[in-house]
Amino acid sequence: MAGMVQEEGSSSVTSSPLQFFSLMSLSPGLGSPYPWLRELKSEERGLCLIHLLVACANHVAAGSVENANIGLEHIAHLASPDGDTMQRIAAYFTEALADRMLKGWPGLHKALNSTKMSSISEEILAQRLFFELCPFLKLSYVITNQAILEAMEGEKMVHIIDLNSFEPAQWISLLRALRDRPEGPPHLRITGVHEQKDVLDQMALRLTEEAENLDIPFQFTSIVSKLENLDVESLRVKTGEALAISSVLQLHSLLASDEDRRSSPSASKNSNVAHFQRVFQMNQRTLGEWLEKDLTTGYSPSPDSASASASSPLSLAASPRMGSFLNALWGLSPKLMVVTEQESNHNGSTLMERIMEALNFYAALFDCLESTISRASLERQKVEKMLFGEEIKNIIACEGVERKERHEKLEKWILRLELAGFGRVPLSYHGMLQATGLLQSYGYDGYRIKEENGCLVICWQDRPLFSVSAWRFQR
Repeated sequence: MAGMVQEEGSSSVTSSPLQFFSLMSLSPGLGSPYPWLRELKSEERGLCLIHLLVACANHVAAGSVENANIGLEHIAHLASPDGDTMQRIAAYFTEALADRMLKGWPGLHKALNSTKMSSISEEILAQRLFFELCPFLKLSYVITNQAILEAMEGEKMVHIIDLNSFEPAQWISLLRALRDRPEGPPHLRITGVHEQKDVLDQMALRLTEEAENLDIPFQFTSIVSKLENLDVESLRVKTGEALAISSVLQLHSLLASDEDRRSSPSASKNSNVAHFQRVFQMNQRTLGEWLEKDLTTGYSPSPDSASASASSPLSLAASPRMGSFLNALWGLSPKLMVVTEQESNHNGSTLMERIMEALNFYAALFDCLESTISRASLERQKVEKMLFGEEIKNIIACEGVERKERHEKLEKWILRLELAGFGRVPLSYHGMLQATGLLQSYGYDGYRIKEENGCLVICWQDRPLFSVSAWRFQR
């Protein structure tokens, strides 16, 4: 069989070793029992990794530790954190799957992680590198600032609440735009929320210096708090201020504060058996086609998740913490609130739903970096490991309040915000033009911005990755 596989696999993807996957029995042992795997071309290796990952994930979801362990051993021969896109993705997904398995032995898991240091400063570094290397946050800031400028036209006292205040570039740009208003700049107050005092101190220093240089009356107020612990009363909105709220990749974390209501990972077993078998027949597509078509349309969610669809207000009733927070923000009567969120559903009720969504979403993000930054770049490696890798691990390995990365799609945020009493503010064509101009000025190829129900969606190629929506207080 091995000789025949090698001969067949030497030509093309259509006659690759993938056609024999349904016949391959995963067996333990040192070294790969299929040495020809190492000889595959990049595209063929990528397809093998996808199939192996899905098979291994099904074993993890079904609680089959022995088979999952064998799968991880096979993947280890192909995956690499400094290889091509699919090798890198596989490295971080297998780490997440292994971490989830280890949590079945709490003592072992704690012992292996007892000396690990989780550094907030490393998280901030990774976020800043993401801001520099990819255009997504830049685009969000440009669109948000334009919406604020339009909403605050003619206002003399403007108060902005930044729910994740770590990057001064956004507000420096806004300060310069406000200086150039025909009616002159307003008195601007920014309230920054962050769990690290040092980060807020740096924000205050940098923005105050810029405001003084531009001769704009300015005040920065710091609130040291995690978002889930934020007392909205401490934001102290004053009478006469026109209020704007900016939330960039923050709101989804509040969903973890609610009591965990998800079914156990093993509940996905039966609903994924058919998919598991079908996966191995997909040997005539390229890696990109498989990720685009099969992971988005071929996977059928479980009945549980289908019943909690985004179109049903009942699906939101089990998120009282989120509802309470949004109601509190509504009570501040904001003239504008701009929300940026990941455009993917990583909050599914079963493990396999989250894995399939995450494979699609992070494949696109890794592909972005692959297209613009060399594999040897230390900055790129930091973003992949400290940001993407940690998010993947949180989505796959964690449950309950531990699972913070509960990304949801725009349609669900629209429903949630409307239920809280907010009215949608269509983002202007001018904001879209500015964002498109930014992409052109930086030479970012492959990115697109499209309008959807008055909101803007930022895409890599045709894959939506982030959404930006604007809202206002309404009675």
